[in-house]
Amino acid sequence: MSVNPMQPRTAEEVRDCVLEALGAGEKIEIRGGGTKADVGRTIDGVQLLDMRALSGVVDYDPAELVLTVLAGTPLDEVKALLEERGQMLAFDPFDHGPLFGKEAGAATIGGVVAAGVAGSQRLACGGARDHILGFRAVSGRGEMFVGGGKVVKNVTGYDLPKIMAGSWGRLAALTELTLKVLPRPPERMTLALRGLDEMAAISAMAKALGSPADVAACAHLPEGEGAGRPLTLIRLQGVGPSVAARAAALEDLLTPIGAAVRLQKEESDRHWHSLTTLSMLGSGPLWRVSVPPSKGAAIAAVVRALDGRWALDWGGGQVWAAFEGGAGELRRAATEAGGHASLIRADRIVRDAVPAFHPPLPGVAALEDRVRRSFDPQGIFETGRF
Repeated sequence: MSVNPMQPRTAEEVRDCVLEALGAGEKIEIRGGGTKADVGRTIDGVQLLDMRALSGVVDYDPAELVLTVLAGTPLDEVKALLEERGQMLAFDPFDHGPLFGKEAGAATIGGVVAAGVAGSQRLACGGARDHILGFRAVSGRGEMFVGGGKVVKNVTGYDLPKIMAGSWGRLAALTELTLKVLPRPPERMTLALRGLDEMAAISAMAKALGSPADVAACAHLPEGEGAGRPLTLIRLQGVGPSVAARAAALEDLLTPIGAAVRLQKEESDRHWHSLTTLSMLGSGPLWRVSVPPSKGAAIAAVVRALDGRWALDWGGGQVWAAFEGGAGELRRAATEAGGHASLIRADRIVRDAVPAFHPPLPGVAALEDRVRRSFDPQGIFETGRF
């Protein structure tokens, strides 16, 4: 890693940094808050492009629910700005900082979007890729370019914003983002069912999500209670009377599976917060498995056989798993379930031996390579991290 990181303050300076690195034959690692810097292989001998000085709001139109912001803006600043106007990001951003023992809030909006990560409400609200209207960026050619725009129905040609979400800085350096935002729900309520095993929990979550109750999030914590009892969480949000009516309907619907109780706000917040820190899974190796929700229990069974711990989010579609070894078994199970498994946290030895991302099928890998070469023909952003 370069001891003198490049710290551009404008998009033009980002372009100049890329051109300088191209001329010197250097590789570039793009970094915002550094909350995800320990995902993937350890990399050395590359030039760090620190994006945090490229920060600030470009335009915010609360009436139109559209925000344009520079990519290095801290996520907490974006959330605070929106909260002042009773709004929120349309996707549920996930902050990796606590997973690595760092303070929450250091992530930048560009880093969150580039990683394509989302929290518990992704199932209902969608991910970052669903709410990017447009962006500005600098390609691996050292060219400034634009994708999408600032209104919903102005996109023609390739949907480049969706490609950028989840690219992990391997296509271009994002400099500006235009995002769709939403009104913040005035009321939230969590229903909880205690003592269900994972199969019953997935059945309960599927019933809730398939109902007209407009569920915002569903999760299952095998050790959600202090005594170790499993806890299944179902979150509703909206206007107070509507939330109460939908909660009553869900309580009736779920009676054959278990008695749903309404949690007090403090307890509710504590449990949902645990799905952002994942403290219940310890500090060792951590995997994120994405599968169809009905397959979540099968993945949990594999993790249990590996003597590991786990938690279900997204109605069973996202499994957080903590265990030592067994990468091959988990990835085979994820493939058989029609999903994929990503190594999020591990020590350097494991990260250097086990690829962070699930190995793609040959055809998908070839397509990914062609897309990357289109934006970055010299491979300046290919640091070997992934």
